Amino acid sequence: MESPLYESMGELISEAVAVFIIIAFGDSVAAMYVLYDPSPYQNAYWGLCVVWGLAVTIAIYATGSVSGCHANPAVTLALALYRKFSWKKVVPYCLAQTLGGFLGAGVVYVLFVPVLNHFNLVHGLTRAGGGAAGVFFTHPGLAVTAMHALLDEIILTAFLIFGIFAVTEQYNEQAPGANFGAVIIGLIVAVIGASMGYLEAWAINPARDFGPRLFCYFAGWGSSALPSPDNYWWIPIIGPLLGGVVGGAAYQLLIHPFLPARRRALRSASL
Repeated sequence: MESPLYESMGELISEAVAVFIIIAFGDSVAAMYVLYDPSPYQNAYWGLCVVWGLAVTIAIYATGSVSGCHANPAVTLALALYRKFSWKKVVPYCLAQTLGGFLGAGVVYVLFVPVLNHFNLVHGLTRAGGGAAGVFFTHPGLAVTAMHALLDEIILTAFLIFGIFAVTEQYNEQAPGANFGAVIIGLIVAVIGASMGYLEAWAINPARDFGPRLFCYFAGWGSSALPSPDNYWWIPIIGPLLGGVVGGAAYQLLIHPFLPARRRALRSASL
């Protein structure tokens, strides 16, 4: 008979693998966008967003049956707050997700390090100065301050969690069926990136940003990764976590109480 420890270990491995998949493909498409001239995505930004979204979809299909594929500490926190996910699993899940991001960044580094070095050499950049850092982790875009980025990340992640709650709601009769929810969640990620991603590269996931950022700290980027210019490193952690709380609350307050299937179930239970 399998022990609870065996089951828990499988869940944590699953969460690490999920984020590993997302970063391996997501940071690779970011490398294609940043490092090449002409960039294959410079005039086709939607393609980059679709790849990130499909990476999420693949991760869900690969690992969802084991751990639920949160693949994001903001999702884990929101599920604990509003969907009765076990609080004792929250920190282990978040650590596993961050480890997956760290390892995924390592694979991208192995793949692209010659191109990365060439890019920095041609442009007179260094890793310590932040050269090519955008391949791995996020930073504010045009005219965006760190504090504005915090607000942005709260709002963007709230949209993400609201969408995930809608897609996975058992009483939502309009939710996609036949295991198609993974595709829709991937499209939600892609839509957020395509519409709002230039603000600060739409982290919307602490593990997606901090795992690769931590790898880069040890791989030569040093203080440009941690603590990063303007001490930015904590923004893509706190912003998405707060956004998850806001987005989950919005769905639970504005939509969940009024779902007809839920109301019918409550009436039946009271008879």
